[in-house]
Amino acid sequence: MINNGRFNRYHLPLFLLLAVNTITAAEYKVHGIVDMRATSTDSLSNSYISAGQGKFGLSDGQQLSVAQLGVTLAVEWENGLSAHGVLNGYLDDEDSNAGLTEAYFKYRTLPNSSGYRFQTKAGIFYPEISLENNAFAWASKDTLSSSTLNTWLGEEVRILGSEFKITRLGRLNDNNFDLSLSATAFVNNDPTGALLAWHGWNMSSRQTLWTESRELPWFPALAPGKPFAGQARSSDPFLEVDDRVGYHIRGEWLLHNKGKLSAGYYDNRATPYIVQNGQYAWHTRFYHLDARWQLSKTLTLTAQYLSGDTLMQSPAQQDMVNNDYTTGFVSLRYNWQAFTGDKKHQTTLRLEDFSVTDNDQTWGDNNNEDGQALTLNHSYRLAKQWFLSAELNYIDSHRPARYYTHQAVDLTEQQLQLAARYFF
Repeated sequence: MINNGRFNRYHLPLFLLLAVNTITAAEYKVHGIVDMRATSTDSLSNSYISAGQGKFGLSDGQQLSVAQLGVTLAVEWENGLSAHGVLNGYLDDEDSNAGLTEAYFKYRTLPNSSGYRFQTKAGIFYPEISLENNAFAWASKDTLSSSTLNTWLGEEVRILGSEFKITRLGRLNDNNFDLSLSATAFVNNDPTGALLAWHGWNMSSRQTLWTESRELPWFPALAPGKPFAGQARSSDPFLEVDDRVGYHIRGEWLLHNKGKLSAGYYDNRATPYIVQNGQYAWHTRFYHLDARWQLSKTLTLTAQYLSGDTLMQSPAQQDMVNNDYTTGFVSLRYNWQAFTGDKKHQTTLRLEDFSVTDNDQTWGDNNNEDGQALTLNHSYRLAKQWFLSAELNYIDSHRPARYYTHQAVDLTEQQLQLAARYFF
C-alpha cells in the first residue's frame, strides 16, 4: 500500500476525484487567493528557496512576483461528508511551480444528546497547528509572510493520514466554552527535519507542493568521501521511508467570543538510520503551545511556541545530525475602527525568537543558529474582496554554517513588500 510513499503521493488525489464523481446531490464551492507583490530584499544573493543561506523566500534585490495563486475546492453533502482539494502556485525569480498541497475527505456528525460532536478526516493535510494560516489555500490573513514557525510547517510538515476529533459543545452543556481533543495517525513525513537543519529557520509565504523537493545549501560534509556524501542534494519531505506510523495529538479550550488555548505533540516515529535513494528518515518530534485572545474590540493577541528535536543517523546507527530546536512568536493585531469608523484598516506587529542547537560532532556540518525577527504589516480593505498591504520584515541571526560559503556568520536582513491580494 505504501510502496515507499509513491503510490499514495501520486494516486490519492485521483482516487479522491473519482470518489467525488460517484456521489450526487452535492454542493460545490470554489474559493482562493491571488497575491501579487512588489518586493525589495536586502539579503544574501541566494535565498533558502534557491539553495542559499538567505532567510527570506526571495534573494537580494527587487522583483515583482505572484507570491500565491491558491484555489480551494470543496464538495459538501447533506450527510456531513465533504471532500477538499487545495492547489497552490507561485511565479518569481527563484522558481515557478504549481501543484497540490492538500486533498482530503472530512466527515462531521451532528451533536448527540450529550452535546458531543465527532469528526474524522483522511487524506493529505496540514496537522492542526497554525493560528496564522487560516485563510483560503493556507494563506495568512494578517501578514504577507508567515512566522518562522509556520514557514517551517509550510515547508516540511504535511501528512498523509487520518484524524479523529471529538468536541464537547458548551452551548449544549450550559457552558460558554468548547473542549476538543484530536488524534492523528500518519505516514509520508519521514525526512522532516532535514530542511530545518540545513536551511534553518526562515520567513516566507511559500508552501512546498506535495511532490516538490527543496535543494540544500552546500556544506563541507556533502563532499565526496565525507559524512553526507550519500545524501541527495534535494530533500523531499513528504516520503515514507521506514513504513512506521507517526502521530499527532492536540487539545483545545475555546472560550466563546473571547479566544482559545491549545497544545499538541507531534512525533513522526521515523527510524533515523534508514536511507533510500539519498533520502534519510529523520526522527522528528515537537510539542506546540498556541493562544489567541481578544484583548478588546480592536486588539487581538496571537502567540505560538514550538520546541522539539530531530535525529538522523548513519546506517551503522551513529549520530550524524542531532538537533534541538525552538521558535516562538507573539503578535498584536489592531483594528483601526475606533479612529476611522470602519474596519478597513488593520495593523499587525509580530516579534519572534528562534534557535537550533547542534548536539552532534559531525565534521563540516554546524547547524547551530540563534536569531530574532520582527514583522510590521498594515493592510487596507479596498473593496469587498481586494486588500492592499505593506509589510516590513527584519531578521537578525547568528548562523555559523554561512562561514562555509564565505558569508557573514552574524547577519541582519530586511525586506519590504507591497501586495495586492484578491480573495474569492
